[in-house]
Amino acid sequence: MKVNPKDLETRLKERFQQPLPGIDSQMEMAPSVRDRDIIVPDNARLSAVLMLLYPHEGKWYVPFMRRAEDGRVHGGQVSFPGGQKEASDPDFTYTALREAQEELGIPPEMVQVIGPMSTMYIPPSNFLIYPKLGIAASRPDFVLDPKEVQEVIEVDITELMDEGIKGMHKVDVFGGYIIQAPGYTVNEQHLIWGGTAMMIAELVAILKEVVN
Repeated sequence: MKVNPKDLETRLKERFQQPLPGIDSQMEMAPSVRDRDIIVPDNARLSAVLMLLYPHEGKWYVPFMRRAEDGRVHGGQVSFPGGQKEASDPDFTYTALREAQEELGIPPEMVQVIGPMSTMYIPPSNFLIYPKLGIAASRPDFVLDPKEVQEVIEVDITELMDEGIKGMHKVDVFGGYIIQAPGYTVNEQHLIWGGTAMMIAELVAILKEVVN
């Protein structure tokens, strides 16, 4: 998809002057156990993730990461880089950029932040996520934190927008609790489901408007 970084940045910034697709797009990839009007508790843990777009060899990509198998509720799952907001973080943009640097080695200075996507509450871990959409002029030199990340998964946005990668899957929510959930199978092998898939659905809705 040959759109140069400056053109895509301009298109995205123009799109962000309008309302986001929000819950309507997110619910397309929501597990059946997920309510549309979910109540976020007062004690939700605040966090942020970075959705980064970057060009490489004539295509546009988004990096995901497979989390380390650490026994936690999201261990081994595929997600955007991100994590909990620290008391010293001035805002959620800072959190998203800091976490992306810590986990994947993405320098904050190479990211032009376009704006905020719709928030996402994750009940199993009690995280309220503030996603940030960013764009880079080139592919980062990824440096993974082995304590948190097993691998980086680079996905062509053309693939993300392909309806053929969507499907229903049996997934282990945590501790052997199995549910049926919609998900994306990217690069023919990696399943992305749950809150990350819901965030992808909103990103895809925007990309289909600005790059098609």
